[in-house]
Amino acid sequence: MVTITFRNKKFEVKANMPARDALKKLGIDPESVLITINGKLVTDDIVLREGDEVKLVAVISGGTGDSSSSDLVWGRGTGDF
Repeated sequence: MVTITFRNKKFEVKANMPARDALKKLGIDPESVLITINGKLVTDDIVLREGDEVKLVAVISGGTGDSSSSDLVWGRGTGDF
């Protein structure tokens, strides 16, 4: 079994299945989370193995919807872009 932690809850799933399939079985949209295994960011096609420590981080998106006013400034004062 593999333990998946998401929002301070632990879930158990069978090993040897893609992370994407495991998330779908748990009712979690794979597009809504980032997956880390043993502290490393991975893609959702990785196969879960016995003993993996899987943690999910919710993806947050949003904004004002107004693309004409951005608070993001690239490389101000550094010459880096």
